[in-house]
Amino acid sequence: MRILVLVHEFPPVGGGGGRVAEDICSKLAKRGHAVKVLTTHITGLPYEEEKNGFQVIRVGSLRRQPYRASFLSMAIYVLAGLWAGRRLIGSFKPDLIHGHFAVPAGALAWILSRLTGIPYVLTVHLGDVPGGVPEKTDEWFRWVYPFTPRIWRDAREIVAVSEFTRQLALRKYKEKIQVVPNGVDVTILKPNQIALQDPPRIIFAGRFMEQKNPLQFVHTLNELKELKWQSVMVGDGPLLPDVKCAIADYRLQDRFQLTGWLEPQEVLNWFDRSDVLFMPSRSEGLPVVGVQALAKGLAIVASRVGGFVDLVDDERNGYLIDEAETAKFATLLSGLLSDSNRLLSFRAASLEKARSFELEQIVKEYETIFLRVIHA
Repeated sequence: MRILVLVHEFPPVGGGGGRVAEDICSKLAKRGHAVKVLTTHITGLPYEEEKNGFQVIRVGSLRRQPYRASFLSMAIYVLAGLWAGRRLIGSFKPDLIHGHFAVPAGALAWILSRLTGIPYVLTVHLGDVPGGVPEKTDEWFRWVYPFTPRIWRDAREIVAVSEFTRQLALRKYKEKIQVVPNGVDVTILKPNQIALQDPPRIIFAGRFMEQKNPLQFVHTLNELKELKWQSVMVGDGPLLPDVKCAIADYRLQDRFQLTGWLEPQEVLNWFDRSDVLFMPSRSEGLPVVGVQALAKGLAIVASRVGGFVDLVDDERNGYLIDEAETAKFATLLSGLLSDSNRLLSFRAASLEKARSFELEQIVKEYETIFLRVIHA
């Protein structure tokens, strides 16, 4: 197959959705398919490069920050991608288009499909579904929702990354939607052995935005300052100054490390040196960092939201806490940090659960979908 992938965020730009797209592209290329990715450019990156057997083409979009896409930058991606996409289709002659995120890549896929007759498959993550991340996208959907039903309706197949995302999408769109979860290469990521850090290390990984609730991470660990632990917060975003202030106010600077925005491999390196992924998010699709944490054998303490419900077997490989019961974060983390046998047991259970998210199987599901579309 010849596949043109459209995604406005692609490593090292963006978050989990882009990493999902990269992993799928790498596996598809390894399985003998020709893949080209059309994404956004940011200062410091080449406009074209070969990567893991596929080609990445980047178009200007006025994007300034790797962790945040403005509405303007997404609109420019669609406009610039229309020109670049037409040229690519003329030379590459893809069998189908795969768009990650209904907004903005889905809009570009819809236009290119209308112009060329090439079918497209849509993968929706969460932020591109109305109501998925309300504090981030509700204002956008006031403007774009009148147009998005066409994008969903005309897609040959629609994939949601979690059942939560699917159910949320069905409130607005009546099209048939199937679930294919985000995956990771479990074999490559699996540690040789599980060894607890001394003291235990708790990690947060994500954008420093309201959706991810990084301040709750700091507030909770302040309640546990009598226990032995170290923590690392991986990421960047508009709430970073507030996080730094909270850490300073609690006088916990010697127990926190803030890494800033990291390349995906550097994030995985931190997972190798951690014991617990703690994510007090307010909303999630199927977080890639959560799947990676499973593959690295980390216990997971998270909010009972979105895809974390798919990743955590409560009281077996971690804990899920309802949004109204945030005090339980400290209570349950305290018990886990104080019981090394339980922590080891949870970590082993995460490794076992990771098998359900093996990337090879996920890519086979996408391959089946693509072939069904091409031969329809």
